[in-house]
This record gives sequence, C-alpha cells and structure tokens, in this order.
Amino acid sequence: MNINKIIQSRFDKTEFTVFETAEKPVLCDGRLFVPPACLENLAEEAFTRVSFYYRRTHLELLNAAYGMADTGANEKLVIRDLIDNALTAAEGRLPLCQDTGTACVYAWKDEGVITAADDGAFLESGIGAAYRKRRFRASQLVPVAFFDERNTGNNLPAQLHIEAGPPPPDSRPSYRFLFVAKGGGSSNKTSYFPLTPALLSHDEFDRFLCQKIEGLGTAACPPYRLAVVVGGSSPEHNLEILKLATTELLDGAPYLDTAGMTADGQSAAFPVYRDLFWEKRAVEIAEQSGLGAQVGGKRLLLDVRVLRLPRHAASCPVSIGVSCSAHRNMLAFIDERGVFLEKLEQNPKEFLYSKTQIEIHCSNKAAARRVRIDTPLSKARDILAAYNAGDALLLSGKLLVARDAAHRKWRGLLQASNASAPLPDYLFMYPIFYAGPSETPPDCVIGSIGPTTSARMDAYAEELLSRGASLVSIGKGNRSALWMDAASKYGGIYLSAAGGAAALIASQNIVSVKIIDYPELAMEAVRLIEVKDLALFVN
Repeated sequence: MNINKIIQSRFDKTEFTVFETAEKPVLCDGRLFVPPACLENLAEEAFTRVSFYYRRTHLELLNAAYGMADTGANEKLVIRDLIDNALTAAEGRLPLCQDTGTACVYAWKDEGVITAADDGAFLESGIGAAYRKRRFRASQLVPVAFFDERNTGNNLPAQLHIEAGPPPPDSRPSYRFLFVAKGGGSSNKTSYFPLTPALLSHDEFDRFLCQKIEGLGTAACPPYRLAVVVGGSSPEHNLEILKLATTELLDGAPYLDTAGMTADGQSAAFPVYRDLFWEKRAVEIAEQSGLGAQVGGKRLLLDVRVLRLPRHAASCPVSIGVSCSAHRNMLAFIDERGVFLEKLEQNPKEFLYSKTQIEIHCSNKAAARRVRIDTPLSKARDILAAYNAGDALLLSGKLLVARDAAHRKWRGLLQASNASAPLPDYLFMYPIFYAGPSETPPDCVIGSIGPTTSARMDAYAEELLSRGASLVSIGKGNRSALWMDAASKYGGIYLSAAGGAAALIASQNIVSVKIIDYPELAMEAVRLIEVKDLALFVN
C-alpha cells in the first residue's frame, strides 16, 4: 500500500456533503474541467467551516477523556470547557480559537483535471475572503526590513502544496484537498532530530519518547493529538509525513505487529506503517508525566500516531509534533458530480454529557474560589499570593491584554532613554493577560480570546518585574528559568488559563474591552478588559 492509497482510503471512509456552487465542474472526453471560481469558493467555505466546527472523532475523544475514572477535577474543568467552547463556536459567530491559524492547503490533482488557471491564486483569494468576511484573526507577518515586520491584514500568505495525483482507478478524475488551520502554538511544538540508527532499539527509543513527550509541556493547548515519525528519505519528507499524520489523513496506514507483519499477513515493506505498541507506550508515558490537560493529571494526550518510514542507511530522521485541542482539519474533493466538503459536527450538544456529569462539573466550578482583584497591581499580587499551586480560581476584575509586540514596544521605551524612561502607568495598575483576540463580530463584546504561550514573554521578565510592572501575569504553559528567577526576586505570580476555549471565554467571561495603547498593532494592541469569573489555575 503506497502513500496515495493510504490517503485515498481516508477519503473513502469520510462522510461528505454537497457544497452548491454557481459554476459546476464538467466532465468532457475523460477530462474534468474545474472553473477556477470553484477553487475560490471551496477554500472560502472550507476555512469558514473548519474555524467553527470539529470532526465528530475529536469530540468523541474529548468526551471519552472527560469520562475516564482517573481524570482529575481540574482536568475535567478544562475538558468540559473545551466541549462547551465547541458548542459556543458552533453558533457561527466566534471561532473555536482566537488563533485562527496559518491556512494550509494540501491538494492532489489527478492527471485528467484541468483548471487553466493559477490554482494557488484562486485558493488564496478564497482564504483571504473567509478571514476578511468572518473577522478571523490576521496573524501573518511579512518583513519590511530584516528586523521589522507588518501584519498583512488578511492572514495571507497561506501554505499551499499541490501535487499531481495518480490516474483514478475508476476513470473518474478528481481534485482532492486537505484544509488545515494550524495555530502557532501547536506548530511551535514540532521538533526535528537528525539522529543515528542507534535509536532503533527498544530501550533507546523508549528513552527518546520519555524525554520528548515530557518536554512537550502544556503551552500548545493540550490534550494533544500526538504524532511521531521515524525514517524518511530526507528531512523534508519526514516532516511532511508528520504534518499529515497529525491531521488523521494517514490513519489508514497498515499496522505492524510484533512479528513484523501487517494485519493481513503481508510483510511490512511499505512506505509507511503504524506501530500499535509504541502508540500505546506513548500514551503511558504521557499519563506518567503528570502534565495532564494543561493543569496536571493524566490527559496530556488524546491519541497518538507512531509511523515508521524507509530511510537511508546513514540517516535516522525523527520528528515529533502535535495537533492541539483546536484540532481543525477538513477534507474536500471535486469531481464531475460537484464539490464536496467533509461533514463536520455542527450540533455538538450530545457531547454535553449526562445530567449527573453536568451536576458534577457545576459542583467542581462551585468549588473554585471566586476572587476579585483591584488596582494597584501590588494589591492584586498580595491577594493572589494567598492561594496555593493547583488552586482553581474564578477571577473578576480588570486586566491588560498584551503579548509579544507590546513587550517589544516597552523594551524600546527603556532602551531609547538608557533605561530611565518611565513605563506606561497601566503596567503598574493591572495584571497582564497574554492574548491576542480575533476581530469582534457584530453584537459581541470581543472576538474569540484565549491565552498566548507565556514563555515567549519571559525574556522581558527581569526588566519589567524589577520595576514593579507585570507582577501578575496570565497565560498558558510553563515559564522558563528566566521568569522564575525574576519572579522569585521580585514577587511575581503566574496564573494559567485553559487554552482552546477562546469562544467560550469571549461569550461568558469578558464584560468590556477597549484599546488603550498601540492601536497600530491590530490584534496585538494593548487592551483593557474587565472579566467576570474567568477560570484560572495558580501555578
């Protein structure tokens, strides 16, 4: 079974719905003529749907994780909020995650498909229309000088990969697509290792998995869908297979048993196969890591794919990567019958558990301590210092919203005057919530908003905390030694928010918002928000 057959097997097992377009593909003399407008409309619709809805398989995994006996109370709070977030996003106003991602398109174009156009240009036009019309966050930056950048404002350019497909076995040419909205946090967890064949022993590979899984941390919004790929004809081949594996596209790869045979008794001389033993072992390692679903516990991973590829005798490329709790992937295809999109779950209410489970969840939230913070910042710090690591809080009060670009601005103020210039007063008044919201839809207080990876701000810890600024920060994931050293010296406090619940936070917890500085930074402008009962965990 080659890669194309594995990909096709995934399409064959997927349920699709018809997407009506004004211009239709036409089959003539064995060739499929696809109007370029079909590509434009398809891309716009695909990135719209994938931003609001999940696959049923993903919701089923979240539901199963919630119901496991060894899932802790704090983990249940996080997982329940992730599914409530899916319900909120399914209303079609607030996207699942504030980071509506880099738009990635993989496409396989059969020999008999003709568009007579620049396919990439029309796909990008549709992507730009989706982000513009639905007010999705524009996250793409382009350089204007080596150290200076600007936001493109439309989330372009996209990542496009279009390749020729094999002749169709049924003489029905088709154009197949995989649409992926990949957030920066989960992309940043991709790691590549040019290792040696010495890795290929049980003990060595087990040590490798332990080290890398425990090193994932929680900054990319777990529970994760993990993929590990060993082998490949080149580094880029290995990484391409990894990316596809995190989308479920290669789930049809044959399994290998302990005797080196696949389920149908064939020898494992394939371009790719999965190993069930190591997939189960990876889950065990994750459960033992104690990282859990963002706040400690057992549920760091929802599932795992461990894939083995051929390799050059002198090389053993290995990669590891995740798809985060905002698992946004969607298949589509075009043939002579029309345009078809994968059916996503637009009504996730059935995943809201039983009445008993809802009561348990509500009692867990009731057990969380309600805390109101007020200015000045030092007073808020003292209030929060009374709580212990692991405590769940429902926080109310005013927060700054700021992240990387604002921190660079503040550093620039200090550097411009030999560190003597005063920082803005607001830095001494409010805790900082590291976030960059999507644009605000009509009739909403704010667009989807969730925590940014906190460690990206750690380089600024000493210069801010030493001046009494940023004494309380809120984000996601672990902090580095830089921040911990500064926090120890100056009394800093860190609270983590559950990543992946951006629509829910926007709809239930944000009372008001206004931009107070650097409006030119768009989604990275400094905002002042008021929150009510924002669920946070003391770190």
